Amino acid sequence: MALAVIVSVLVLTLLSLLRVNVIISILAAGLTAGVMNGESLIDSLEILVNGMGNQASVALSYILLGAFAVAINHSGITSILVGYLLRVLKDKRTFTALVIAAVASLSQNVIPVHIAFIPILIPPLLQLFDRMKIDRRAVATALTFGLKAPYVMLPIGFGLIFHETIQESMGSNGVSLSIGEIAQSLIIPGSGMIVGLFIAIFVTYRKKREPNESDAAHEVNFSDYLEELKSVRFNLLHGLTLVAIAVTLFIQAYFGNLVLAALAGLVLIFIFKIIPFKSGDSVITDGIAMMGTIAFIMLIAGGYANVLTETESVSALVEVSSEYMGDNQVFIAFILLLVGLVVTIGIGSSFATVPILAALFVPICIGAGFSPMATAALIGTAGALGDAGSPASDSTLGPTSGLNADGRHHHIWDTCVPTFIHFNIPLFIFGWVASIIL
Repeated sequence: MALAVIVSVLVLTLLSLLRVNVIISILAAGLTAGVMNGESLIDSLEILVNGMGNQASVALSYILLGAFAVAINHSGITSILVGYLLRVLKDKRTFTALVIAAVASLSQNVIPVHIAFIPILIPPLLQLFDRMKIDRRAVATALTFGLKAPYVMLPIGFGLIFHETIQESMGSNGVSLSIGEIAQSLIIPGSGMIVGLFIAIFVTYRKKREPNESDAAHEVNFSDYLEELKSVRFNLLHGLTLVAIAVTLFIQAYFGNLVLAALAGLVLIFIFKIIPFKSGDSVITDGIAMMGTIAFIMLIAGGYANVLTETESVSALVEVSSEYMGDNQVFIAFILLLVGLVVTIGIGSSFATVPILAALFVPICIGAGFSPMATAALIGTAGALGDAGSPASDSTLGPTSGLNADGRHHHIWDTCVPTFIHFNIPLFIFGWVASIIL
C-alpha cells in the first residue's frame, strides 16, 4: 500500500519532533507500515525483528568503536590534541567549524573510518566549544557535511562504494554508465551541500550561543581545565596509543571491516597496558553508554527497512506516483526526488536505498526520455536525500554521539532539523536542476 510509506514516515517524523525517543518512534513507524499493508500487529513486529539482523555488524562495530574511543580518552592523548587546538583555534568559531568539516571529509575518502573518529575527537573538544560559545548546531552541520558530501561527489573510499552501487543497480536494470560519468552527474547535487554548509556556518549559526541556565550544572572552571591540559606531556603510552590507532585505521582501510578494526584496536590497548586489564569491564560499559543507543537505533532502522521491503510499500508508492506524472520531465524528476526523500528519511541509509530506488526509477526515467546521467543524478540524489536529517541515519547519529557526550545536545532539534534544512533542501533543488539539464 503506497500510503503506508508516507504515513509511517510522518509518524516517525512527528514523534521525533515531539521529542519521543527515536527508538520508540522508529518502532511505531515500522508497525504502522506493517499494519497499513494488511499485516497483523504480531506479524508486523516479527518482520521488523527479522530485519534487525541486517544491521547487526554495524551495531557491533559502533559499540566496539565506543569502547575504543573511551580507552583512547583514558590514555590522555586527546588532552594533548585539545591543548594544541586551544592554541590554534582560540576564538575562531567559523574557522573551527570549517576545520571540523574538513576533518570529517577525510573520514570518507582519505582515511575511510566513517564516524569512528567522532567519539574520539569531539567529546574532548566540548569544553573548547563552550569556551568559544560556538553553536553546536554548526558543529553538527559541519560533521554531517563531511560524512555525506564526499561520498556523494567523489568516487574514492566510501564514495567509490556509493558510485559502484549506483552503477551496478542501474546496470542490472539495463542502463550502463562509467564511474566517471556517475561522478560527473553528482557534482551538481553535491554542490548544493557546499552551499548549505556555507549558509549554516556563515549565516545561520554564526553568532555566539550562550549556554542555557540548565547547563550551568555542567560547567567547570575553564582555567583549571586549561592548566590540566598544559600539564600533560607526550609519553610512551601516548606513542603506543598512536600505534593502536594506526593499526585500527590500517585494518579498516585494507579489510573494510570496522568490527575487526575496532576489536584489534581494543586488544592492542590492553596488550600495551595503556588501560589495565582489570579496567576492561568499565571501558566496555562506558563504550556501550556512548554508542549503544546508536547501535540499537541502527538495528531498529534495519527492521523498519525490512518492513517496507517485504510489504513492497516503496514499489507501490512509485507505481501510484507514476500514474500522475505524465511525460513532463520537470514534474517527474520532482516526484521521484520526493519519493526518494520520503523513503530514505525513514530507512536512514542512502547506500541501502539506492538498489531499491534504481529498480523503480530506471524504467520510469527511460520511458520519460531522461539521459543516463540524468537518471544517475536522480538515483544518487534521491538515495542521499534522507541521509541528512533522518533520525535513523549514522550521518546524524554519529555527530550526536560526540556532541551529546555531556548530555547537552538534542539529536532531533540540534542535529536532524539543522542538517535537514541546510542539506536536504539544497540537495533536492540542485539534484532537480541536474536531472533537467544533464
